[in-house]
Amino acid sequence: MSWHATILTLFPEMFPGPLDVSLAGRALRDGKWRCEAMDIRGFATDRHRTVDDTPFGGGAGMVMRPDVADAAIAGAMAGGETEGDTRPLIYLTPRGRLLDQAMVRDFAAGPGLVLLCGRYEGVDQRVIEARGMREISLGDYVLSGGEIAALALLDACVRLLPGVMGAAESAVEESHSAGLLEYPHYTRPAEWQGRAVPPVLLSGHHAEVDRWRRAQSEAVTRERRPDLWNRMQVAGAQAPA
Repeated sequence: MSWHATILTLFPEMFPGPLDVSLAGRALRDGKWRCEAMDIRGFATDRHRTVDDTPFGGGAGMVMRPDVADAAIAGAMAGGETEGDTRPLIYLTPRGRLLDQAMVRDFAAGPGLVLLCGRYEGVDQRVIEARGMREISLGDYVLSGGEIAALALLDACVRLLPGVMGAAESAVEESHSAGLLEYPHYTRPAEWQGRAVPPVLLSGHHAEVDRWRRAQSEAVTRERRPDLWNRMQVAGAQAPA
């Protein structure tokens, strides 16, 4: 069975969106993964298809109702039988755990994902707890809804599926794959506007090239992402001898 993504959203027309082009789009047409967008409003029970209500305790904005969200989740997972669907249930929210490449690899290795895209002020906490949702964030900023975050997460996962990328080693050498940012790249011409390609890349000595690339990755990570660098140092110090 292909990797299966179900997106619960108030705007199903946003999917597959940009995932219908390039590598992800080709993989979608080749059947390497499935993209199913479900309209949360279809699970509302009143004639106005209401999905939200005012928050208890007062405050600005509206909150997505737990009964509607729960019905949508049940409808998404194995025809409403959650026991038959082992895909992780993800709620995309700024208060979630920060997404990283290790999480992406785990998701890509599984059967797929069920993604709940929040809107308004968020989703009633009770359904998050009742369904054991994993709360995930793309970063320390706020989007209008979870749809853009869902597209980013799906793109990160799909490109790691077997047969999607042309060269498997490309994924291994990318930023974050080994805990470091990626080294800089160069191509023809060898000199451009007075700027020359580093000589080691023209030397033909693969071991020297590998050492240069590693050193560049370490340098750029120390400079731009000291949090990643410190995490690597801690992990190295804790590794068994």
